[in-house]
Amino acid sequence: MAQSVKVRSLFLSDVHLGTRGCQADMLLDFLKVYEAETIFLVGDIVDGWRLKVSWNWPQAHNDVVQKLLRKVRKGARIIYVPGNHDEFLREYVGTNFGGIDIVEEHVHTTADGRRMLVLHGDKFDIVVRHVKWLALLGDWAYDLALFLNVYIGRMRRRMGLPYWSFSAWSKQKVKTAVNFIGAFQDAVASDARKHGVDIVLCGHIHQPAVETIDGVLYVNTGDWVESCSAVVEHGDGRLELVRWTSAASDHAPAAPARLALAPAA
Repeated sequence: MAQSVKVRSLFLSDVHLGTRGCQADMLLDFLKVYEAETIFLVGDIVDGWRLKVSWNWPQAHNDVVQKLLRKVRKGARIIYVPGNHDEFLREYVGTNFGGIDIVEEHVHTTADGRRMLVLHGDKFDIVVRHVKWLALLGDWAYDLALFLNVYIGRMRRRMGLPYWSFSAWSKQKVKTAVNFIGAFQDAVASDARKHGVDIVLCGHIHQPAVETIDGVLYVNTGDWVESCSAVVEHGDGRLELVRWTSAASDHAPAAPARLALAPAA
C-alpha cells in the first residue's frame, strides 16, 4: 500500500457518483493515500440528474461515500459546495449533516495567507442556467462518450496501459468546446476579481487547469470521470494539481502525476 500523504486541504469535484462513467475505484485508491484536515467537495459529487433517469449505484460508489464519512469521524472537516447535478442539496445550504457543512460558496484562506474563492462554477454556464433542456440533451451525448470510455478503459487495462479518456480527448478536438472552456475561465476569473480574492477554485467543466488570468490564479480541480484529478493544499500553502492514472483494483501501482505551484512570496 502506498505511503499516506498528509495535506492541509483537499479539493474534489465532479465525481458523478451514480453514473457508469464515474471512476470510483481510482478515487478510492486516491483517498487511501491522501489525508486532509479539510476536504472540499466542489459540486457534482452525486449525479442526481442521472439517478432520476436510471438507478446505478454499485458497491464502489457506496465505498466512496463511506470512505469520506470515515474521514469525518477521524476528525476531518468536509465543506460541500453543491453543483448543478447535485442541486437538490442547495435546499440545505447553511446546514450541517454529520460534520459536513453545505454552503453555496466559500472563501478559504491558504496557509500562506492567500484568499481563495471556492465554488462549483455552473452559475457561469449560460446553457445550464437558462436552457436546461439543452443542457440535459448535451448531458445525454456526454453519457454516450462516457459509455465508450468504459469499454476503451477495459481494453487498455488488459493491455497494461494507464487510464485514458476518449471523452476528454474528443472535447479537446472540438473547437466550440475549446472556445467555451476559455470563455468559462475568463468569466470565473472576472467574478473572482470582484470578490477581491487571490485565487478562484472551481469544477464543473471537467477540465483541470492552473493558470493566472488577469492577475487571478484560476484553479480547476478537473473530475473523476475523464481526468481523475484533484487539487491539494500543502502545509505551507503550496497548491498541487494531482492526476491519478491507475487504480489498485487494476493490479497496478498507483501513479500520481503532479503539477506543483510555488507558494506566494
